[in-house]
Formats: sequence, C-alpha cells, structure tokens
Amino acid sequence: MENDEVGHEIADALGVLLRRTTRAQLHKKLTEGMGEAVDELTYPVLSALARTGPRSAADLAPDAGVDRSGVTRRASRLEEAGLVRREMDPADRRAHLLILTERGRRAVAELRTRLAAHIMASLSSWPPGEAEAFARRLRSFVDEGPFA
Repeated sequence: MENDEVGHEIADALGVLLRRTTRAQLHKKLTEGMGEAVDELTYPVLSALARTGPRSAADLAPDAGVDRSGVTRRASRLEEAGLVRREMDPADRRAHLLILTERGRRAVAELRTRLAAHIMASLSSWPPGEAEAFARRLRSFVDEGPFA
C-alpha cells in the first residue's frame, strides 16, 4: 500500500471512530444497566470529569463534546443521582466546579472496565502479540501524531 493510501485509510477509519453516532452507540452499550442517570448522554460528562478533574461546566464543555448548557443539564442529572457534586470555584466565586463523588468515581471505574472488556473482546481473534503492538502504536500515534 502506498503512503498516501495508508494515510487515507487511517483518515477514513478515524472518521468512523470520531463520528458522534459511533460514540453514542458505544456509550449506550457501555451504560446499559448502570442506572437511569448514566446513559449515552451523561457518559461524556462523567468521562471528561474523570480525565480532567473538577471543572466548571463551561471549561468541561469542550472535553465532553457538548456546549455549556448541555453539560449543565447532564450534570444536574448526575448530581441528582449522587455521582457529581457542585462546589464554589475558589478562583471565581461566580462559578461552580463539577466534581465526581466517590459514587461517581466507582461508576467511571465500572465504565472503564466495561470499555476495556469490550475492546479486548473485539480483538480476541487477533494473532498473539498484535493487540499489544496495536496498543503501543496507537499510544505513539496519539502522543506524536496529528492530534498531539
């Protein structure tokens, strides 16, 4: 395969992975049975909070892939379920930080376990060592590639 063909093939695969509908389908599958507040809409907020730590809704919005008001609505559902709490932002008394509760951290841990199992199940037919090599190359691509 020529270099530009490889680039196009990778770009096409990334296009599928990055589609909102692809992510929503995966999030829906991962959140099945996690309770009413944890679904494909709130998953990105939980996941983003776990990656970034406490943030305001406005600061979390780009990481969650929704606007500030979308984060606020989803965070309210998560707060009602005891997965997120709000605290005054010490750096800006007008803003509130969204913070994962212990229950929220446990939910995220369960979701990450489910995601890892789902990924490994999809790689189960790969020859020995290929999944490990893919993981290393993907990490390198993320760290050093066009998204770095």
